[in-house]
Amino acid sequence: MISIPRWLLLVLGALFSAYHVVLGIYSLGQAASPWPAVVALLLYSTATTLSLWPAKRVRMPDWLAAFDLAVSIVLPLLVTSQLDPDAENGYATWYVAAVGTLMTITAARRQLTAAWLGVIALAVQSVVWAGPFSLGGLGVIGSIVWVGIAHMLTTALTTAARETRRYAQAEREAAAWQAAQDAHLFEGRMRLAHTNRLAAPMLRRIADRGGALTEEQRTECRMLEAAIRDEIRGRMLLTDAVRFEVQRARARGITVTLLDEGGIDDLDEATRNRVLSRLADAVAESSADRIIVRTAAEASPVAVTVVGLRESSTSSSDSDEAEVELWLEIPRVL
Repeated sequence: MISIPRWLLLVLGALFSAYHVVLGIYSLGQAASPWPAVVALLLYSTATTLSLWPAKRVRMPDWLAAFDLAVSIVLPLLVTSQLDPDAENGYATWYVAAVGTLMTITAARRQLTAAWLGVIALAVQSVVWAGPFSLGGLGVIGSIVWVGIAHMLTTALTTAARETRRYAQAEREAAAWQAAQDAHLFEGRMRLAHTNRLAAPMLRRIADRGGALTEEQRTECRMLEAAIRDEIRGRMLLTDAVRFEVQRARARGITVTLLDEGGIDDLDEATRNRVLSRLADAVAESSADRIIVRTAAEASPVAVTVVGLRESSTSSSDSDEAEVELWLEIPRVL
């Protein structure tokens, strides 16, 4: 990409504006009175200096655009008040190019309405002062063309900047999506490999025995199936300590269900380890018949909820008839 330093554009604009000032000073002798032209030169110099002064914002402030517009209207009136429209004024009509330059700068700084009003006012004043044929002879058409070019370039650059921001945002979103997909793929492969390590020996044993398993081996298969289910549904709830205590609880005959619904994904490692250490202790100390572990919502002050249920000796195994043996809410923050 080829870029032009901003300071270089400012210097070129300043030199071009200074050229009009030099022409104005050079032609002071052609006016009936030089003082209106002097005032015009001072106004023009002030306007261009303020307009070209380096600023953080590209868009010109509204007050400065209004000032530039006022100068572009006053400038022709001051200068032409001391000139003869039927005479050959030469460089004394420097104000035409000066107004065109000032309005081009105004358009480049995204004040297009003020720029167009300025050159339209210049054209109307020129027609009133010297007739319609003066538009070409004085160079008014050239000033209008320069403002038009500045308008098109400004619009094109604004559109390009907007599209660039939109494409950059789309690229960031695509990169984030791709990273998420890669993470899910990597996690899936890791879980598949872990499941294969857990299940492969038992599956080979079942195949070797033709499915004829002892009761002890069937119990082992059920324990293994529950552990694999934990890896799928209990995602972030698992640490080595939690796995060990859950396995011990199941060996004691307790049914343990781990449900990770994404509520602790945002916890840092230290906080998560604290929460899951407390979970492992709760599972180890419980004597319930069933333990249900569930993550809370992300907005909740609770990280994990642990419920232990004990079946009533006089009822069926329906949860509606069970007694709560354990109710524990592990907070996110101590």
